[in-house]
Amino acid sequence: MDTIPAAARNGGSMKDTLLKRFAEVFGDAEGARVYFAPGRVNLIGEHTDYNGGHVFPCALTIGTYGVARKRADDKLRFYSMNFEKLGVIESSLEDLKPSKDAGWTNYPKGVMWAFGEKGMKVPHGMDLMLFGNIPNGSGLSSSASVEVLTGYILKEFFGFEVSNQDIALIGQYSENNFNMVNCGIMDQFAIAMGRKNCAIFLDTADLSFEYAPIALEGAKIVIASSNKKRGLGDSKYNERRSECETALAELQGEIEIASLGDLDEETFEKHKSAIHSDVRRKRAKHAVYENRRTIRAVEALKRNDVAEFGQLMNASHVSLRDDYEVTGIELDTLVEEAWKVPGVIGSRMTGAGFGGCTVSIVKDESIDTFIEQVGKAYEAKIGYVADFYVVEIGDGPVEL
Repeated sequence: MDTIPAAARNGGSMKDTLLKRFAEVFGDAEGARVYFAPGRVNLIGEHTDYNGGHVFPCALTIGTYGVARKRADDKLRFYSMNFEKLGVIESSLEDLKPSKDAGWTNYPKGVMWAFGEKGMKVPHGMDLMLFGNIPNGSGLSSSASVEVLTGYILKEFFGFEVSNQDIALIGQYSENNFNMVNCGIMDQFAIAMGRKNCAIFLDTADLSFEYAPIALEGAKIVIASSNKKRGLGDSKYNERRSECETALAELQGEIEIASLGDLDEETFEKHKSAIHSDVRRKRAKHAVYENRRTIRAVEALKRNDVAEFGQLMNASHVSLRDDYEVTGIELDTLVEEAWKVPGVIGSRMTGAGFGGCTVSIVKDESIDTFIEQVGKAYEAKIGYVADFYVVEIGDGPVEL
């Protein structure tokens, strides 16, 4: 996927390029404003966010651009530069209902609906054009990026008194209740609250958080997209969540805890026999151990011990593969090949799993070798190519 429109590549600014395209689609660009919300990658702490544990994501400098203009009526007109064949998709504020036919527009419509559910009814329609340079289906949270972008535009356009944290919660509410994906808070939170060169150490149990500077002297974050589209992802995601909820209920019969994130490894091992299924025991083990790994990983970074951080990333992948069983041959191949490359500090799958991406910390001098070696091995084994992105950590949503 080409991540930058040709005109912007050829010296024009992204903002000018987007406004020009908006004018071509909607007749003119008068009154249109341009916004950006990032994508995110989670460095460690996977499938802990709905288990009351810690996560450690950061916002990226790739994400979703939106050009929006208020209308005087209640009509909604949507257009995506990523799905140009679909043309302009029309709807209205009277029709904020999820539907298969609405496709990608279910995400912005869901946020408009959620604002209304929270007592902030959207008073006017709008023309909205999106362009995302997050690889589609990669697991870098393009849907959450669209949700936060939409929430930020609604706040700016209509003066709703919401903080960026509120926008994250509304985005999660819309995904849970409009798009029926039982996601945790991490994706929307990381995007709405992003800060340049920092990751967010977030306790999902109470939303307390701190920014932790990421100083990878002589190394960079490299994302590898498996290019396997996640077909099973959402249903398997809901299944894993349900397994953890049942395991928690079984443990609560024996010990007083509010979530799996309340346990350390020792307490879990002592009481795990309360879980009456081997499968659920493995799922709960991952949630508990991954949470503790995340806490230790942030402590390691604070000591500038990037090597230990990398080892914890590797252990995270093994747990996601063996105990949580959400990796699959594509992600396992990317990670296992990454581990063979000298100069790779750590590598793991990131996101929901079943396709999507891996995240690796790679020494600068090894990046070219990493991309070539892992890419070649992946194509030979899987039969199609992976894409690689050397990324930077950026800020949250903004008007350009």
